[in-house]
Amino acid sequence: MPSAGPESARGGRADGVGDLAIVLHSHMPYVEGFGTYPFGEEWLFDAVVRSYLPVLEVARDLTLTVTPVLADQLEDTGAAERLRRFLVEYRIGSAEADLGDVDEDLRPACTAERDRYRRALELLDEAGGDPLAPFQRAAGEGRVALAASSATHALLPLLATRAGLALQLDAGIRSHRRRFGWHGGFWLPECAYDPGLEWDLARAGIEWFCVDQSAHEEPFAALRPVATEAGPVALPIDWEAISWLWDLSGYPSDPAYAVFDGKSLRGMRLWRIGGGAYDPVAAAAAARRQAGEFLDAIAARLREYVTERGRRGLVTFAIDTELLGHWWSEGPLWLEAVLEGAAEAGVRLVTAPKALEDHEPQPRPLRRASWGEDKDFSTWDSPPVADLAWAARRLELRLLRAVRGGVRGDRGERAARELLGAQASDWAFLDRRGQAGDYAWRRAVDHSEALLEAIGCDRVTDPRMRSLAPDMTLAPLLEP
Repeated sequence: MPSAGPESARGGRADGVGDLAIVLHSHMPYVEGFGTYPFGEEWLFDAVVRSYLPVLEVARDLTLTVTPVLADQLEDTGAAERLRRFLVEYRIGSAEADLGDVDEDLRPACTAERDRYRRALELLDEAGGDPLAPFQRAAGEGRVALAASSATHALLPLLATRAGLALQLDAGIRSHRRRFGWHGGFWLPECAYDPGLEWDLARAGIEWFCVDQSAHEEPFAALRPVATEAGPVALPIDWEAISWLWDLSGYPSDPAYAVFDGKSLRGMRLWRIGGGAYDPVAAAAAARRQAGEFLDAIAARLREYVTERGRRGLVTFAIDTELLGHWWSEGPLWLEAVLEGAAEAGVRLVTAPKALEDHEPQPRPLRRASWGEDKDFSTWDSPPVADLAWAARRLELRLLRAVRGGVRGDRGERAARELLGAQASDWAFLDRRGQAGDYAWRRAVDHSEALLEAIGCDRVTDPRMRSLAPDMTLAPLLEP
């Protein structure tokens, strides 16, 4: 039987039974300035105060992706000012108002909500009111590794042209490099991969990206990186481990936790999933217990892998950052307990760059897939969303024809930014699931109309689309 000792996959020494690379994907579509309640800026602001700030306070030895379109919004001065006002008036103020109204049994829950938001305000003020600064500080202190993504989270295999793909990659990487520096990491939006995409990623300087191959490989295959012929390394996410959280019966469904959609009239989460008043102490205990269960399960999985394969395994555990705190109130507590307990459980925490140093990738084919429903592209490219999918492709071709036909300068830049806005994968996702009324469809249509107007107008056009893609250049559209 192969030893489960501390030999690393490349022959060096390593602690524990195997490695865990936590990848937190931070993303929000461009909602800054496009609506408030119930759809729009409130999504962004709640993600900042309930997820990004508390997660970054405890994060270490993990990888965070920051999509450029999220950073575009967080970098906007006006958005930062509205964020603080939102936090003070509509979150802290609402919790304090509820404290004077609610029944006695709901007051611990209301106090916990108030304290959560007060702590978020402290963290925001420590960052000088800049919601982007905590990402930069965590990376600068070496606590996390940051990865880039495409400009607006477009589903890359569905783009119509190589020039359009290059525009998404170039604009996104330029913005990430200016804000954070860059070390070659890249998040494929929706983990959407099509064979051959790696060559375009290689041309952009990308060194690693995540994929979901769980529909095409046996589960243990995910515990070893994949070498592509083009050069970039693919990190298969371990869907079996992810499902412990992601399934409807996963950790966030514990009866002790706060119910997401059972809020007071002022927006406070005062009730628990199991019914009755929310108990913050019991919920915190459940989060710590589940963190221990998670680590025990990860360690068991890694032991089984080394026994079967004779080499050290790597679990790439990727989830949305917004799950922790925004959707799952206790998520940041769970993450903190995981990070604190990993070593004792025999699990070594590694960033994605460290994982690639210690785990030699295996050459093997990758298949067309995503981490969406049915593990294919149907969420974004199927009859229910055909109007959005085909419109985005037609717009891309129209822009390319216009730019190569001489539409440049402010008009060309404005049209290109509107295309980036229309290409966001979020619109088809929300439209197909019916989660935001006609907001997503309307946003896509408005970007489309603005693109055509910019191309067709005979006057000076403001090249900006609020703060979207400030580092974008039209050069990729002009390359042969």
